[in-house]
Amino acid sequence: MSFGDPNNPYGQQPQAPQGPYGQQPPVPPQGGQPGYGYPQGAPQQPQQPYGYPQQGQVPPQGQPGYGGYPQQPAAPYGQPGMPGMGMGMPMGYASWGARVGALLVDGLIIAAVPIILYIIAAVMAASSVSSVTPDYSHCPTGDYTCIRDAANSAVSSSTPVGAIIMMALAWLIMVGGSFFLIAKEGATGQTPGKKALGIKVIKETTGQPMGFGMTFVRYLCRYLNGLLCGIGWLWPLWDEKNQTFADKIVGTVVVQVPK
Repeated sequence: MSFGDPNNPYGQQPQAPQGPYGQQPPVPPQGGQPGYGYPQGAPQQPQQPYGYPQQGQVPPQGQPGYGGYPQQPAAPYGQPGMPGMGMGMPMGYASWGARVGALLVDGLIIAAVPIILYIIAAVMAASSVSSVTPDYSHCPTGDYTCIRDAANSAVSSSTPVGAIIMMALAWLIMVGGSFFLIAKEGATGQTPGKKALGIKVIKETTGQPMGFGMTFVRYLCRYLNGLLCGIGWLWPLWDEKNQTFADKIVGTVVVQVPK
């Protein structure tokens, strides 16, 4: 016999279908919350792309962003904010007068002692030569070559050893002073003269000092500035970046920095 539903021959009460692995089906959430198989809530607002202001926000004025806002224009080289330098430095290209002044100060530093030594050596040599009389007795009359050689021999033989030592010492001090300036400029971009005048030599592409090797090359290239009546030394007067020939060859600029 069947009771109730004709499709249920055994008279059993119908049961709710079970979920996978014997779990009960999820109960629909109250209040319209989203669930499995039930209507979702209100659609969410699409997320703004990265870098754009969120909804309701005003984009900052004058600040760079990642989403198409204009970036601040890069400062031209030799102006505040250049690569490798802090804000506010350098303040511009060094003037021709400042460069000449720094060169004179450096020259005075390394040449002052050698000049004094050369003067002492010259005085010593002159006093010894004045007391020596060349021997012309073996020279035929009218043989000016023999007379000249005799005079030179007398001068060289009468030069005191002290004068020779003084001149050698002056030369060594001059060379040593030049290498000192190269080392200082290569490490910091400034020699004592440049530091006193508030200027600095840097690599144009990096804004950093060049190092000893490239600074030495730059000093060798300075001889090219003297070609054509020294026009290379005057070139910064009308050059856009105030560069000499040596600066253009090695790619350096001289800029102003706070003292």
